Amino acid sequence: MVSQRALLLDVSTESRLCSALQTILNSHFQIDIVREASYYDAGRFQDLIRRFDPLVIFLIFSSEVRYNGEILKSVRKEALSIPIIAVIDACEPQGILELLRGGATDFLTSPLNAANVLPRTWNLLRWPSENPKQTQLVSRGHGLQALVGESPDFLVQVQKIPLIANCDANVLIEGETGTGKEVCARTIHYSSGRARRPFLPVNCGAIPPELVENELFGHERGAYTSAMSQQTGLIEEANGGTIFLDEIDCLPILAQVKLLRFLQEKEYKPLGSSRTRRADVRIIAASNLNLEQAVANGKVRQDLFYRLNIISFLLPPLRERREDIPLLCRYFIATYSDKFNKDIVGTSPEAMHLLVTHNWPGNVRELEHTIERATVMSTGPLLDVKDLALPSLQTNTCPESLQAAKAKEIGQFEKRYILGLLAASGGNITHAAKLAQKNRRAFFQLIHKHQIDVASFKSTLS
Repeated sequence: MVSQRALLLDVSTESRLCSALQTILNSHFQIDIVREASYYDAGRFQDLIRRFDPLVIFLIFSSEVRYNGEILKSVRKEALSIPIIAVIDACEPQGILELLRGGATDFLTSPLNAANVLPRTWNLLRWPSENPKQTQLVSRGHGLQALVGESPDFLVQVQKIPLIANCDANVLIEGETGTGKEVCARTIHYSSGRARRPFLPVNCGAIPPELVENELFGHERGAYTSAMSQQTGLIEEANGGTIFLDEIDCLPILAQVKLLRFLQEKEYKPLGSSRTRRADVRIIAASNLNLEQAVANGKVRQDLFYRLNIISFLLPPLRERREDIPLLCRYFIATYSDKFNKDIVGTSPEAMHLLVTHNWPGNVRELEHTIERATVMSTGPLLDVKDLALPSLQTNTCPESLQAAKAKEIGQFEKRYILGLLAASGGNITHAAKLAQKNRRAFFQLIHKHQIDVASFKSTLS
């Protein structure tokens, strides 16, 4: 059985509840229980959560403490995606509601008994391995990051992560800007055996071409005119860990050659050095381009592409996983409400309609920034349309009818389809009509309906 941890954080002045809970858990579960019974110390609790990496946290209050928002808030900050069960003496309904609003996943009240404790604990302990609709996979390291979603295309990719994390093969993550490529790379790293070693993200497009080799491999003193001292490269700094090379297509060809040698042999030479060095570093690369096309265009070496593309990982754009938008909104609202000390519990129906129907060219990153900005500007418990401030959103608070929305989508499809046929036929209406299997007159009526200027379109093709 895989070892699982439950962390009992006791902020009560006596240990009755904690002892009773521990007795029930020990009698029915083969799990490691880490019990911390002491006065409240935020720093110590944060250290415990990071070191013991629990699957579930029981936060125990006594009648003297009842509910302390600061305690729950600080624990939740360090455990964004770890279930927290509040354990309290008999409490009024309003107090329980405050606990749940403050970030508790569930609650237990005294007297504690197995009938209440065991079903909750069993469900939480089995969740990571048995729940077929896994909605989050969390990486731990520099804070907590989460991949949130349950759309089929997204879960197909997320469910690969445990397998990928358990090997050292190179990974290539592809996806549009803002889809979460770095979050995914962090998740792989912090779910692997390299989690205690460095994770270094590198934006290859942000490094001047002439400095790329120096950044990656370092240099010896005197390697060039201004090299007054030795400099360690990122490869050496990440020894034992992972380097995430974002925008890998921006690497100059010469740097690609040297990176290829490192990938093959785990060997490199700093600039100005005659001595070969070795480093144990896993490479995760990413690009928002189609790298096969970049290879065909000569921008990326074919052998480097094949070496990086041992495991392929494609993150779908947000517009193709719209069912995840409400989940992501709740996650970001909880995060930024806590950060900005706001009491926001969700969005209005009109605001959610606009969020779900927006195309999100900036993907999850754009959605996150939108929710962050709206959280700052909101003055009520719900984010409303006026708080979103997206220029491309329609400010009409009345959602479209199904018929109107359907007509709009069909119209947009027809226009794209006609333009595609005209492009394929070189602007020849007769040929385009044959491709569409329509007579010329009916096809011309569609052109007129969508106000397509065929003469101007032809000129753009020439």
